[in-house]
Amino acid sequence: MADVPARTEMRVTTGPIRGSRKIHVGPLKVAMREIDLEPSSGEPPVRVYDTSGPYTDPNARIDIMAGLPQLRRDWIMGRGDVEAYNARAVKPEDNGLKGPDRGATGTVSTVTESRNGRVQPFPNVVRQPLRAKAGGNVSQMHYARRGIITPEMEYVAERENLGRARLAEYVRDGESFGASIPDYVTPEFVRSEVARGRAIIPSNINHPESEPMAIGRNFLVKINANIGNSAVASDVASEVDKLVWSIRWGADTVMDLSTGRNIHDTREWILRNSPVPIGTVPIYQALEKVGGIAEELTWDIFRDTLIEQAEQGVDYFTIHAGVRLAYIPMAAKRVTGIVSRGGSIMAKWCLAHHRESFLYEHFDEITEIMKAYDIAYSLGDGLRPGSIADANDEAQFSELYTLGELTHRAWKQDVQVMIEGPGHVPMHKIRENMEKQLQVCGEAPFYTLGPLTTDIAPGYDHITSGIGAAQIGWYGTAMLCYVTPKEHLGLPDRDDVKVGVVTYKLAAHAADLAKGHPAAQVRDDALSRARFEFRWRDQFNLSLDPDTAEKYHDQTLPAEGAKTAHFCSMCGPKFCSMKITQEVREFAAGRAANSLHPGDGGGTELGASAAKKNQPADGFLEAGLTGTQVAEASKAAALKGMEEMSRLFKETGSELYMGAGDREHD
Repeated sequence: MADVPARTEMRVTTGPIRGSRKIHVGPLKVAMREIDLEPSSGEPPVRVYDTSGPYTDPNARIDIMAGLPQLRRDWIMGRGDVEAYNARAVKPEDNGLKGPDRGATGTVSTVTESRNGRVQPFPNVVRQPLRAKAGGNVSQMHYARRGIITPEMEYVAERENLGRARLAEYVRDGESFGASIPDYVTPEFVRSEVARGRAIIPSNINHPESEPMAIGRNFLVKINANIGNSAVASDVASEVDKLVWSIRWGADTVMDLSTGRNIHDTREWILRNSPVPIGTVPIYQALEKVGGIAEELTWDIFRDTLIEQAEQGVDYFTIHAGVRLAYIPMAAKRVTGIVSRGGSIMAKWCLAHHRESFLYEHFDEITEIMKAYDIAYSLGDGLRPGSIADANDEAQFSELYTLGELTHRAWKQDVQVMIEGPGHVPMHKIRENMEKQLQVCGEAPFYTLGPLTTDIAPGYDHITSGIGAAQIGWYGTAMLCYVTPKEHLGLPDRDDVKVGVVTYKLAAHAADLAKGHPAAQVRDDALSRARFEFRWRDQFNLSLDPDTAEKYHDQTLPAEGAKTAHFCSMCGPKFCSMKITQEVREFAAGRAANSLHPGDGGGTELGASAAKKNQPADGFLEAGLTGTQVAEASKAAALKGMEEMSRLFKETGSELYMGAGDREHD
């Protein structure tokens, strides 16, 4: 089905992913996706993990102005440990409008009136957010440690299984490097992992629209996509569209990294329309509130920003509390210094005041806020290496040890934690990062940016980082932050976002296969069978990006009949290895049957029918031919096919690639 823009003032992509249909499983109606295969295959649908929310459900009514249904609202209220209260008032500086140059006044008539002006606030803002009752704790970790299995944990268990019980016959094949991946995920297993700190379920009580998911090394590897406006580009409409586009292709969480104007309002639009957890870096907005002058940041301004975002429903905060005053000189001799925006902001503040970071000094107070809303920590790696020359250095690992200390401090208050990691790391140094993180941080989930394995490929850093992402995911990283082709070059557009997400879904899946996740190989095997049987539509639909797969196929074989042809444009009809293999198999099956029933003609008939099943009329496997005759006929047909392809090559201009002379870059 073609992409259909929603009929609202904001246009986003809706409708099923081609070849798939939305399903809802179990009493909690856990959202998944099934890919139906051609009836001729005789195979059942392939069930896959789905992050797209209601946007791919043809029965859902999408209204961006109203936001998504509040899936978790009744679960949250049913626990009886939260209270509604009057939210803090939204101030001009919340939207990056501090100062005369930011236009703090004026009215707006449309969602995106002007790139540099105000945007319309979300029309259905909740004026009374929720928080824990006085002295309470509403974190999933707190419930887990009290032995309570929440609906969120039940949802996660159903979501992670993907029909594992039905596919129990699949042999587990992989190396998990000490992970404890179960054959079947139960709600109790989810509870246990969250209680131990080995997994988190990011789920702010003020983001009831989110569909619960788990991040942990014993679950499927997840990916994050970054979106957000900047001081020079983007608007709220494009950011909401990027959110929906990201989750359509598989982003498990999304980080809003907005800077510049309209930060608060942009985040509200994103949260109310997001079925996945949303993360932020609060120091970015806090910096806008002081006009971009890092030295003027204070604990009070930062605390106010945390509460503002907590009330909106942000599910996890990146907090760069590991950047301590003593570590900053360690980065002085680096090739690329401090490359983290949050890390550089805090480093500048520490040097300007020559004192310890207020994030470190007030960490326990931050944790008090987190547990009142069930916000997870994403402890930021402000001293991550920005080049392979700086990988695994003293500054990076000193910060990691502090992140380990902070993890245990957060756990004392039953607050969920994951740890952010590098960065730029050559392949031979990646495993050390994983091993140190597991040891120092008590197996808290690791969340890495790649890592990029080389620095020489601007424009292709989704590949340089995808290599490292697959490797570190195999070693135990729980979530991979995507990198787009625009990394280091510019703000990604819609197409860049898709390339980044699909690349990282590939890396995450490769890691799941290598770790031996039960049933992870089901989709691979289904596609391989479709490829061998020339079921082209099944090949497209089973792929991570069906549209691109079909587009590439149709560039050389656009006719509808090519969708059922037993060859592609690579080898042509006479030199397809899979077609020849099929014919050899069918001939061998016929010979075997004939040897079992000599003289009754059964083997000959079987061979003839099998040969005719999947071959064109001029096929060479005919009943009664000897093995030698088949071999000779096969060789003659192959030579004839090569001669034909040679003739076509010359007739089309002797170009190595079709259309190479005039092809434009997409």
